[in-house]
Parts: sequence; structure tokens; C-alpha cells
Amino acid sequence: MLHTLAATFGFAPLVPLWLLALLGLVAVGLCVLALVYRTKGALFRLAAIASVLLWLSGPQRLHESWHMLPQTALLVVDQSPSMALGQRAEIAQKAAQTLTQNTVPGLNLRTVTVRNAEHDGTRLFDALSQAAADIPPDQFAGAVFLTDGQITDIPPTLPDRLSPTSTTGQRSTLPLHALLTAQGEETDRHLRILQAPPYAIVGQHATLRVQVDDAGPGTHTGTPATLTVRVNGEDPLELPITTGTPQTLSLPVTHPGQLLTSIAVSPLAGEVSELNNRTITRMNGIRDKLRVLLISGTPNQGERVWRRLLKADPSVDLIHFTILRPPEKDDGTPLSDLALIAFPVRELFQEKINQFDLIILDGFENQNILPHSYLRNIANFVRKGGGLLLTAGPEFVGYGSLQDTPVGDVLPAHVPREGGLIEQAFRPQLTAQGRAHPVTASLPGAPPANSTAPATAGASIAGQWGPWYRALRADTLHGEALLSGPDNTPLLVLDHVEQGRVALLLSDQLWLWSRGEGGGGPQAELLRRISHWLMKEPELEEEQLNASLSGGTLSITHHSATQATPPTVTVTAPDGTLSHVALHASTPENDSTLPAPLGLSTGHMPANQAGIWQVDDGTHKAFAAPQPPDPQEFADLRATATRTQNIVAASGGATIWLGNTPTAINLPTLRLTEGGSHHGAGWIGFPHRNAHVVTGRSATPLLPTWLMLVVSLVLLFAGWWREGRA
Repeated sequence: MLHTLAATFGFAPLVPLWLLALLGLVAVGLCVLALVYRTKGALFRLAAIASVLLWLSGPQRLHESWHMLPQTALLVVDQSPSMALGQRAEIAQKAAQTLTQNTVPGLNLRTVTVRNAEHDGTRLFDALSQAAADIPPDQFAGAVFLTDGQITDIPPTLPDRLSPTSTTGQRSTLPLHALLTAQGEETDRHLRILQAPPYAIVGQHATLRVQVDDAGPGTHTGTPATLTVRVNGEDPLELPITTGTPQTLSLPVTHPGQLLTSIAVSPLAGEVSELNNRTITRMNGIRDKLRVLLISGTPNQGERVWRRLLKADPSVDLIHFTILRPPEKDDGTPLSDLALIAFPVRELFQEKINQFDLIILDGFENQNILPHSYLRNIANFVRKGGGLLLTAGPEFVGYGSLQDTPVGDVLPAHVPREGGLIEQAFRPQLTAQGRAHPVTASLPGAPPANSTAPATAGASIAGQWGPWYRALRADTLHGEALLSGPDNTPLLVLDHVEQGRVALLLSDQLWLWSRGEGGGGPQAELLRRISHWLMKEPELEEEQLNASLSGGTLSITHHSATQATPPTVTVTAPDGTLSHVALHASTPENDSTLPAPLGLSTGHMPANQAGIWQVDDGTHKAFAAPQPPDPQEFADLRATATRTQNIVAASGGATIWLGNTPTAINLPTLRLTEGGSHHGAGWIGFPHRNAHVVTGRSATPLLPTWLMLVVSLVLLFAGWWREGRA
């Protein structure tokens, strides 16, 4: 009220304020003196002086002229992925177009479109806050949401922009209207993953927990449904379940690497969409503790390298024995007096040999330590799927070496006794197969192709690995030679033996790299790769087929350790449709003029179906699936008012269903209201907040001079009259 009075009335004194104040003090003093002496007519004289002082203060009535400012309301249009269902997006676009074309005098409607917010669902209130930030508070009138009702950032109370505080401290409420793109409440069935481990142990079972929920009118928990589970390309498994109850799935993990599990639930009659009735989980099958048996024939420089490498790997369980005293050196000392542990030959090579994944024989010279029956067990261990790694030195060319035992039947090379040992400086080089094989391809510091360098002892040469000084020359060879030694003789040979694998390093000088001899080399990385290849890690397979799906495109990559012609693969879509894709030699990404990486070919094809895709090259299979959509956005696909009804009602807004047909939308009209309700039959409104800007101001005297003169004279005469009667 005071603010209104200040804007309506003002003063323009006719004399200086100090003079006006002095006159007022004199008048008050005379009045007090007259009252003390009880002078008759003093009050009339005081009233006359007051009227003169009031006139001298120049009271005025102020007149302002102003221009009314238009109100601004926000039209927030939801175009998130859930709006792609049915005709929701088209209905929203049609309604937005109609509302913006039907102008209301004094009201501006600003349109804000909200699209996918990645993994945070639909956030319309964030969009409202950002769009309203540059609107003056006294011109903001409210908002309209064009949506399916699936909003993830609904606040517990009205946001500040919808409940502004005036300059006088009074809080008001601005309406939020929800226009929903459907005929009414819908139903939906949703499959949720409650628990899915990222890793699972090969040979064991992985446990998944899922739950199916129904939502919407007429739904209830305990409804029977059928769950269909498929792991990679295996036959589907169907399980009966009930809705609203967690279900536990136990799935076998049969191999290492990626496991794609497709889970789908039978549809609910009349539900709005089956899009969230299925999902895909990704797990990596990993081996349990890999059991490695390391036998060092004699203490040597490379022994410490092996122990350090294998002990540093948390997934490896290492058992290591070093033979310090072979049988022929028996001096008759009683076993009870020996501090050394007897070599448990029977336990290791007969009773427990099949419990190991990898056997490493480092500089092992048989010397009748193992009878032929146990050596035959090692060979059979390899044939049945085990891994065997040998590092060979001078002991390999003597009489009774391992290559002359049953173990020699599974070795990929034979070294003659005469001329088999080479003692000269050389620098290991990659062979053509080695540059394509995953075990040795892209080894750190690998020399360039067709490079030659002098094997200067102790000298570091850029682009070359450090030198070794001893190697074996094989006279027969089968398998893949990945490294070459003196005169291009094979140095590292890998081979498949029935179900198992063998690696043979024809030198005992690998430890020199760990000492930095001549610049050193990737000793730890090479041994790690060899060991994991022997234990059949998928990433190190010579022949690899990989598939990935992103952005509606299936990308296929085929890697071969040979220079074979790129294959044509067969692609099986989730619905069983077969397609054939011809792969082409891959070119480097940065420079297409460079030669393609050896054995690498790629291919692409459109893939828009949801589910698991299978790629088959005739020998290997690969599987791919699209990344799951935004879990919040697709958790509930219903068009519903249950999420927004409370906050809409708190704002004084309306909830209106627009219908299912873009050509017949139940669209309300807009209007400005002067208080009271902000919605009614067929219309929604926004309050007229009377925002304006002052364009001019004028003033007129509140008390005319002639009137004040008459009043003052009348009061003076009244005072004289009262004094005269005394």
C-alpha cells in the first residue's frame, strides 16, 4: 500500500525545505505558547498556519503512462526416444505447430525441443529451467509440456521459476500444463536385470537375477509369463515365470571371452510396445587360476625371469622346481640328512599332471630324471589340450635329450647333434608369419620388415632388439616360426598338436633382454604372450573372427596369420535371415596408400534388428548385439499421467490427453486469465502478471492556490472570532 501511495502522490515545495522546516517549528512553538497561556482561538490559528505550510510543501498527484509488456510462456516439446513409439512424436509436433500459430494478444509462446539425454532419461524440467533463465521474472507466465509423461527429473516441489516471489515478499504460483500424446493410460511389460556379473569363471555357472513387471490399468503381480534365454548362438531355453517376482537364472560358461545372453519375456496383451520386453547382457568368461608347472633343469639366469613374470600375474598359480642334483650325482647321503626337497616325480607327472594348464621346461636335460612313462604322460597331456613350453640350450643336442624321448613326438622342431649349436652374436628378427601372428605382432621395439643390422656385442642399435649369443639350428621343422636367429634359422616355433599346443624357443639367451644387453627387448611381454597363447586366450588366436554392432552397422573383422584371400562370411540376423558379406583387406586408417596389415580384413553391413547377430566364416563364429538403450528412457514405455499429476495439480495446471491420431487432436486453446482458475473446458490459461514499463510521468497540484487561500482566511477569521468572544 505504501508503495502504491508513493507512486500516486508526491511533493514539490514552493520554498526551500529548510525554510519550510523553520516555519513549521515557529508555528508549533507559537501554538504551544498559546496553549500554555490558554489563548482563545489558538487552535484555529494553528490550523490556518498548517494549511499554509501544506500549501507551501506543494502536494501533487502523480500521473504515469506505461506500456504493457507481453507475457512469455514456454512450450516444452518432448522428442526423446520413447516418443518414437506409435504416433507420439507426430502428435506432439502437430500440437506444437497449432499452438504456436494460434497467437494470443499479450502472450508469447517460446518453443523448446528436448531430445535424447543419453543415459539420464527425459529431463524436461532441466530444459524448462535453462530456457526460462533469460526471461524476466515478472514476464514469465508458466509452461506447457507436450510429452508422453515419462519424465525422469520431476522435482518433489514446484521449481522456483513456477513459484516466484514478488518484491513485496509474496509467493505466487504459475501454471504447468501437461498435454499427453495418447488417448489415456496405457499398459506395458518391462524386463529388468537385477544382477548380472561382468565376469564368470569358465567351467562354472553364472548367476543372473531378473524381474518382469507389469504396469498400467488392469495389471497385477503374479501374472504367468514365459522367459526365453539364449547364450550366443545356442538353442534357446524357455522358463515359466510370474511377474513381480525376482527370478534366478543359472547359465553355463563354456569358453573364455565375451558371452552375449539374450533374455526376452512373452508380451502382455494390449501393451504399448515390446521394446523393453527383451535385453542383452554381456559377460566375459575368464579362466580360474591357471596352474603352471615350471621345471628348471639347472639354476640359470633365465630362471628368475620366469618366476618374476609368472608370480606377477594374479591369475597364475605357479609350482616351480629346480633340479639341483641329478641322479648320477648321488653321493650316498641319506635322504634324512638332506635339506633339499625330493623331486616329486610321481605326483607331478602321473597323479596330478592333468591338473595343470601349462608345463614349462626351462633348460631341462632328461638325464634319466623322468622315466619314459612319465615323458609319455607329458606328450599325452599336450595331445589332450595342455600347453608345453620349452627353452632349449646346449643340453638339447646331447645324448638322451628330450627330443629323443616321447616328448620329441610333440615338438615342432628337431636339432641335430652335429652342427646344431650356434655360438655367435645375432639379433632376433620377426619372420613374415611373426609380423601377422598375435603373439609377436606389434611387439614393442620390433625391427622393421626386411631390416638387417650388425649383431655388435653390447651395442644398442635404434630399431633393433638387443643381441643374443647362442642358438640352436633345426634340421626339421613344422609349425609356425615367428622369430628367426642366425642365418634366418627358426628361433621361436609354435605348433598345434591335436587339442594342445607347443612352443619351442631354440635359445637359452632370452634373459639377456631383461638385463638390457644392447638395448634389450620385450622379454616380459613376449613370454606373457607365449604363455597365454599356450593357455588358449582368445585374444592371441592365429585365426580370429570378431564382430561389433554400433549405430545400426555390423562391423566384421577377420584376422589370419596367413596371407589367405579374405573370406566371405555368413551373417545370421536375430530373426534367422541369412546374409553373405565379402570381406576386404583392411587399409590403415590414417593413410590408405600404405599396405594393408597382413592377414587383416574387414566388412560392414546394415543391422537394425534387436538381438544377437551371428557371423560365421566356416570355422569360427562371432556374435554381436547392439548396446542396450537408455535404461531410464525405456524402463516404462507407457503414456501416463501418474508421474506428472501431483506437480501439475500443485501448480494449478491441467492434464489433457491429446488422443492417438495426429489429424484429430484434442487440443485446448490458450488464453490469458486475470486470476482464479487457469484451465477450463477446452482451454488452458496463464495469469496476466501486468508487467509494464513506464514511458512518461506528469503531476498536477493536489490543492489549488485559491482553495488553500480561502481555507487559511476562514481559519484565521474563526480564530479572531473565537478570541473576540472571550
